[in-house]
Amino acid sequence: MLRRVCPFLILLFATALSACAASGRVVKVLPHLLDLRGRHTVFPSLYDRDAYQAYLRQNTNKISGVRFNVEWKTRGVEDRMLKLRIEVRGMPAFGKPTLTVLEKEVAPAGRLGRWTSLPLTGDDYRNIGEVTAWRATLWDGDKLLGEQKSFLW
Repeated sequence: MLRRVCPFLILLFATALSACAASGRVVKVLPHLLDLRGRHTVFPSLYDRDAYQAYLRQNTNKISGVRFNVEWKTRGVEDRMLKLRIEVRGMPAFGKPTLTVLEKEVAPAGRLGRWTSLPLTGDDYRNIGEVTAWRATLWDGDKLLGEQKSFLW
């Protein structure tokens, strides 16, 4: 009888410990170019959004910045604020490669997740030049909960 109960108790204890541990992840990152009016699309369909993004890539004089839309999820972090960080590498027309960091404090999202936008506009966007790579991270204090990065990071 004791041999049957012990594995069950060990499994129950391990499950209880894992439920208390804070976890999170960055699910998706969508970098969208913004036009001079701050829009990433003109019409609400995905096809129109992608077509407008291609138009902005071809007409760089109509770009005012880039906005990173980040989907993220957490579990076991209900009572404290988290930090969402985007590190952006760029290459200006003349000069050395640049690095800019965008940060935002966010409330825990739960299992369903949440979308958060971090814009890079104005002088910050002009100084970084062409965005070549990015990395999105989700932090609980000094503990990394999740990460998503571009191919060239």
